[in-house]
Amino acid sequence: MAPRLVLATRNEHKLRELGEILAPIELVPLPDDVVLPPETGETFADNALIKARAARAATGGAVMADDSGIAANALDGRPGVRSARYAGENATDQENLDLLIAELAGKEDHSVAYICVIAHIDEEGNERLYEGSCTGTFIDTPRGEGGFGYDPGFVPDDTGPDDQRTMAELGPDEKHAISHRGRAAREMARGLGLGEAS
Repeated sequence: MAPRLVLATRNEHKLRELGEILAPIELVPLPDDVVLPPETGETFADNALIKARAARAATGGAVMADDSGIAANALDGRPGVRSARYAGENATDQENLDLLIAELAGKEDHSVAYICVIAHIDEEGNERLYEGSCTGTFIDTPRGEGGFGYDPGFVPDDTGPDDQRTMAELGPDEKHAISHRGRAAREMARGLGLGEAS
């Protein structure tokens, strides 16, 4: 029987995306009455563990949490762990995207990396971390309707120099094959002895 994991997130996009990547693992959302603590960590690993430990304490079962974001070389790694809150605590995806475009305007280096760290706590309370990354170039004219977050501005290196589609223009299977979240999730699947997740 495939493992059942509570995913410590309120983000429906992440729940759907990780559910697709990690099938046949059954992912269930965090119960509505569980309050996640503030993400005050200095690293993606710190924040993933903060969320996973809170979910574990609330549910008592196996849990996972991810923290992810985008790091621009020309901005010394910003937005980094503040990616979801880059333009403010309640910023929308569009506001965060617009701010990163504005901050990279005039910079020669538009290279960026998506980074994801997944924290998994098993039934016995053992903690493990899994990391994935995806490098690319950030463009100043967002394109595409798929994905979420910074995807409309992110052109991944993995699709090759002749393919200028953004993450938001890739199909789900194409995106999962190369994305930071897909890579971290497949590392976790291997760590659970499930081989390659879909």
